[in-house]
Parts: sequence; C-alpha cells; structure tokens
Amino acid sequence: MRHAGGHGERPGHGPPAGARRGVPLRLAHRREAGRGVTSAPAKVRSTLRWAAVLGIAIGGFFDGVLLHQILQWHHLLSLVPGIGDLRAQVLWDGYFHALMYVLALAALVMLWRQRGDLSRYPARKVGGAIMLGFGAWHGLDAVLSHWVLGLHRIRLDSDHPLLWDLGWLAIFGIAPGLAGLRLLQGDGASGGTGRGGGTAATLLGAGALAAMLGGWSLRPPPGPSFTTIVFAPGVSAAEATGAVMATGGRLVWADPALAVMVVDLPGEARALDFYRRGALLVSGTGSPAGCAAWTGSPS
Repeated sequence: MRHAGGHGERPGHGPPAGARRGVPLRLAHRREAGRGVTSAPAKVRSTLRWAAVLGIAIGGFFDGVLLHQILQWHHLLSLVPGIGDLRAQVLWDGYFHALMYVLALAALVMLWRQRGDLSRYPARKVGGAIMLGFGAWHGLDAVLSHWVLGLHRIRLDSDHPLLWDLGWLAIFGIAPGLAGLRLLQGDGASGGTGRGGGTAATLLGAGALAAMLGGWSLRPPPGPSFTTIVFAPGVSAAEATGAVMATGGRLVWADPALAVMVVDLPGEARALDFYRRGALLVSGTGSPAGCAAWTGSPS
C-alpha cells in the first residue's frame, strides 16, 4: 500500500527524520549518531581496545611474577642509583603490580559492560587484540625500561645483557604481537563470526589468566631450598632473628642490619608466620644471596 506523498514507505522503515525534511541522508545519519547511537564499528574498536589493555596487564603480570619473583633476575628499579635497598625494590615491584591490577580490572569491567555485543565479535579478533597487548607490553618494556631509561635489564648477572634483552623481546614481544596482528587482520572465517560462545570463552580464559597471575604475585613460589625474607622498616634485629628462630629456621645469610635474611626453613614453616612478624616479602630463591647479590647488599 502506498502512503500519502507517493514515497511507498512503510511506517517505521523510512529514512531518518532529517532526510524526510529535505536534509541529506548522510547528514541525517550523523545527527542520529550524535543522539547517542553508537555504530557497530565503533563498538568493535572499543571492545578490541579494552581486550588489548587486558593483554598489557597479563604481560605485566607475566613479567613481574616470572622475572621479579620466581627467577629473580631483576626488580623494576634494579639499576636506578640510590635504590639499592631490597626493601625499596620490593616496594616498587608492589606499585608495579598494583598498576597491573588497575589495568586488568578496568579492562574486565569495560568488557563486561559490552558483553551483550560479544555475539557479533569474532573470537579470533578478541584473542588477537589480547596477544597484541601482551606483545606490546614487552616491546614497551624493552625500549623504555631497558634501553632508554635504564631501569633494569632482563638478566643482570649475564655478561651479555643485550642478548637476553633481544631474545626476550623476540619471543615474548615480537612473536605474540605479530600473531595478534595476523588474527586481527583475518576475515574471521575460521574465528566464529556471529557466535558469542568463542569470544566469551576467550575473554573468560584471559580474565582467569590475569587473575591467576595476579594472585600468584601475592604469594611466594613454593619449593626452593632457601627462603629470602625482607622485613619492614621498624622491625628490630632482635625481632627479625626471633621470627626465624620461632619457625625453627637456620640463618644462611643476612645483611648487616638483619633487615634482609636468607634462611633454610623446615617444611612446616609458613610464609604467613613471617608476615605476622613484620615481613614485607617472603620469597624463594635458588642461591643463598639470591637477588640481594646485585642490589647493593654485601654478601
């Protein structure tokens, strides 16, 4: 049925109101967008952007947990003059992890708010954005922290630190970054376009990984022969020694102020016992002096 005016338009299916009043169609669509209607491409870009931020947070957690705590190859500010105290190094590592928590939480909140649109996003593109963010973090860390600012290197005890920097960048920066770009540039034919299950699973897995790495950063790695204990300022030498004796531990190494100790603990000793007695960090290390050997503490 044709309506008055001879345009043959069904109610509710005509062009935007501005176009019916003689306003060009393109301008009418712009007006509609200005009223709060977000286009699908803009929503996709927003989702991928926050997925990349989540990848950056995962990369930061991966770096901090593996290199700062488990392998103990460096701290965030290992090469900064005047910060040779291991307690200060641990404090700045904590600030770094707190920043990663903020980034991960912000990304997860924003992705959760957009969960209703996930059915339109290919899982491979969301996964690609996460991988791109992961690689971007390691690239940024290598350029700024290692070479421009000189905050630390990947492995400080190596005779060839540049080789370690380049190798780490290639494996954990360039490789995942290029893989992420390839996934983002794909047409989505094998990525499940139009199906939200794969995308939701990708985000759920990435969120779980971020939570796992973040949780791991709060606990000491189990199993090493020796344990490094860093006590907070204000804990006296007698109190620190008493904390070790109370657990049945054997002192292996300590700095002159007894603020940093490396001890051999019995199997039943718990890190929580030291935290209750004023410890800032209770962490495993593979050698008696551990990272204290290159933070300016005497050995």
